[in-house]
Amino acid sequence: MLPDAIAHLFPDGTRDALVALRRDLHEHPELSFAERRTSAQLHAALASLEPRSLDRVAETGLVARIRGRDPDAPLVAVRGDIDALPIQEATGLPYASRTPNVMHACGHDVHASWAVGAAQLLAAAPAHGDVLVVLQPAEETGRGAAAVLESGALDDVRAIFGGHVDRRFAVGQVVAEAGPLAAAADTFEIELMGRGGHGARPQEGADPIVAAAGLVSALQTIISRRIDPARAAVVTVGSLHAGSAPNVIPDSAVLQGTLRAVDTDTRQALHEELKRISANTAAAYGVSARVSIDLGPPPIVNPPEQAAWARTATVLTLGQQALTPLGTLNMGGEDFAYYMERIPGCFLRIGAREDGGELIPAHSARFYPAEESLFVGAAVLAETARVASKALAAGA
Repeated sequence: MLPDAIAHLFPDGTRDALVALRRDLHEHPELSFAERRTSAQLHAALASLEPRSLDRVAETGLVARIRGRDPDAPLVAVRGDIDALPIQEATGLPYASRTPNVMHACGHDVHASWAVGAAQLLAAAPAHGDVLVVLQPAEETGRGAAAVLESGALDDVRAIFGGHVDRRFAVGQVVAEAGPLAAAADTFEIELMGRGGHGARPQEGADPIVAAAGLVSALQTIISRRIDPARAAVVTVGSLHAGSAPNVIPDSAVLQGTLRAVDTDTRQALHEELKRISANTAAAYGVSARVSIDLGPPPIVNPPEQAAWARTATVLTLGQQALTPLGTLNMGGEDFAYYMERIPGCFLRIGAREDGGELIPAHSARFYPAEESLFVGAAVLAETARVASKALAAGA
């Protein structure tokens, strides 16, 4: 059910067009930096608004400049991401993905559509200054935001806002608060190099599989014994590959996983402990370890001023009752953090669970956001841009 407070913002024709856009994107998902059809559909939707400019960036991304009342006022940006995941959809929706093994399992079809919806609302009721609507590719690889920044398209932006659908919260609920909202998301690979041999004579080799089994357990002591219990952190081994036959000890084993933290010191400690424990555990089993860590997005920590603008906008749009606390830290990663390293901003969680709906996790083959969340996201982000634009102009 669309909240009554925003129903008037979306006449039937506008509402139907946004739903059709979202469903089309959902039916035709595309992976990171391959969002060509997606980009074309979004370009057409934004071009119909006659923005001040509409540019292609970062290969498949778009940036539309929506006119404000004062073109010389400070520039604000709103971002939606557009890529899908390599997952076979199992929602049973009538508009389910037609592309095998590719699915919008994280709600980016809704994020892209609510960015277009925000552009429509800002075109109809402009902010004080111009607003950039950013349609960003490749969030799922953690590389899209950096590519948009490298294009220079956001060089003059003074504040940036975005959001993510979240089925932990009901439609009409919005998390807009200062403090940690997403974790740094780094990945690691550990190659254990032993000495292969016959499975019947293990003493003749140095078994990297046994070492890998020991290392998986040892790595869990990073959280339980090396990190302050008051600080949130995660070490997960998500992949372990070794061997080719049941009676052969292989030469090597490879572990891959993720490290999550919401502050810089803890993030650095995870890196150091991973390397130390890997080397020492490997030595204890008579093998050696080669460790590589790929830095992903940093944490998102919403600053108080920009979070206050988003909260004000949420109340103006939906009422005080719409604001809800995050409750528990979110250890998921989000490359919106790259923007916030350079530009003050705020990232929101937008409720996407229908009445009586279950808590289906994102990145699941069964994940879908309630469609009404599209309109909540569009309305809240558009109003946040207006509030921020007015505040920046007053302080300029």
